[in-house]
Amino acid sequence: MAEQIEELSQTIQHLSDLIQSGQDNTFIDSFEALHEYEMAQAYAGLPEQFRSVAWRLLSDDILASVFDNLDVDEVDIVALLKEMPPRRGARILQEMYADNAADVLQEMPPRLVATYLSLMPKSEADEVRQLINYDEQTAGSLMSTEYLAVEENLHVDDVMHLVKKQALEAESISYVYVLDKQEHLMGVISLRDLLTHADDLPVINITNERIISVKAGDDQADVAQIVANYNFLSIPVTDDNNRLLGVITVDDIVDVIDEEAVEDYSGLAAVNVSQINDTPWHSAVKRIPWLIALLLLGMTTATLISSYDGLVRRASILAAFISLITGTAGNAGTQALALAVRRIAVGSDKNGLRDFFSEVIAGILVGIATGLSVFIVVALWKQNVVLGFAVGLAMTIAIIVANLAGYLIPVVIDKIGFDPAVASGPFITTLSDLTSVLIYFNVAQLFITHFIGG
Repeated sequence: MAEQIEELSQTIQHLSDLIQSGQDNTFIDSFEALHEYEMAQAYAGLPEQFRSVAWRLLSDDILASVFDNLDVDEVDIVALLKEMPPRRGARILQEMYADNAADVLQEMPPRLVATYLSLMPKSEADEVRQLINYDEQTAGSLMSTEYLAVEENLHVDDVMHLVKKQALEAESISYVYVLDKQEHLMGVISLRDLLTHADDLPVINITNERIISVKAGDDQADVAQIVANYNFLSIPVTDDNNRLLGVITVDDIVDVIDEEAVEDYSGLAAVNVSQINDTPWHSAVKRIPWLIALLLLGMTTATLISSYDGLVRRASILAAFISLITGTAGNAGTQALALAVRRIAVGSDKNGLRDFFSEVIAGILVGIATGLSVFIVVALWKQNVVLGFAVGLAMTIAIIVANLAGYLIPVVIDKIGFDPAVASGPFITTLSDLTSVLIYFNVAQLFITHFIGG
């Protein structure tokens, strides 16, 4: 990775030098010789004064490829587009794949969107406008309308001719979709099947009619799971009448998997980790509400501890083990939370009762092992078996309860229709602090006369 970053830095410097020295043709040749991803990163990395020259030298289709390969979550694509006159920007959006153009426009204010769409040809503008209207994180928002589709009455050689003709326009040529006259999806043919069968064979004879498709309103996480399960390179999107609307390609699925992983991690950390380029002010504003909420819950724990002030005064040694028990229980709860969120994310949470009992048993085993370890350490350290037993028992119960909370909270949240990632690690940790303190002091109260001598 470090080598790639260094190479990119050298490439940007080389391109900048070519622009600065007025070697326009050499710049164009050097830029177009790069891989599409490298072109995108190099263009975004050029100083603004050199980019203002670069976009004047590069063709619309090259710039469209650049913007197709930029990630709206990592680069301010809107700012890059606004460096050009609106009419040039509209031409680039027109040349981009429709789904990528829609992603860029969704980052703009409505007035700017209207400006660009008004400058695009009506057919392309309508296509992009339709994609913009789909809800975010649905199949419709991911799909591309540039795909290969043929009628069922053609022969293999006819289809191959169409593939060659339309290949540059399609986002993927791995599959050719077969439609009837009403554009209902009949099946799919792989490019391999077309290449390995006779030219005069009707395509319907090699069409796989057992096709897996998704609806435009399906959640993107479900779509990603289907593609992963079947190892598809793309998947068709249909309406309620089984008419083909578009396809979702594997590169978009990879982005979804990354996005879902970021969301899950954000939930565990109670912060949006995807916003790595936020200003200090925006970062603080996003974190403060969570921290205030957790602070209030933490104050409840502090109040609970103070209510046992008399018990602590009678046996001050109890205070030494509060953080040990709350910290360990919080860690156990976070582990259970991570497993539960993962089960939900990959759709392996269907055996609810079995998973529940499995987590109960795991929690008991972890609790007993940890509690026994603490019992031995405290008993030897403080030369007090009863104190060791009290701390070990409290630890065992606290871990079992935290483990169950870590498992149940995201499951319940998912069942009522919310994102289970909101059951964040800090929330579980703070909640387990509260329950652990309650368990610890109640157990200690049962044994206090035994380890302080009456």
